[in-house]
Amino acid sequence: MGITKSEIFTDQQNQIALYAKVFGHPARVAILQHLFKINACVCGDLVNEIGLAQPTISQHLKELKQLGLIKGSVEGTSVCYCVNSEKWSEMKKIMLQFLDQDLIKTACC
Repeated sequence: MGITKSEIFTDQQNQIALYAKVFGHPARVAILQHLFKINACVCGDLVNEIGLAQPTISQHLKELKQLGLIKGSVEGTSVCYCVNSEKWSEMKKIMLQFLDQDLIKTACC
């Protein structure tokens, strides 16, 4: 596979692509849905809830955390995760601007 040449694209284009990538796996979508549903931090019950192995869940959590959509805190021997509402709002604004481009009417073939 070739190099993406991300430097030739705008920061916003790169950011949208990162969000799209993180939403590109159903496990990460399920994790986010679960975090919103419980409306609290989760400390380890994701394996039972999502149905994947702990290392797999950890990898997906890492992807979400790297992008800032979730945040984690250490409580005893476990790490607790919750949605980072500030970053979530920022992501929504960027994605809505992108998705709402069709609302601008232009003459087309």
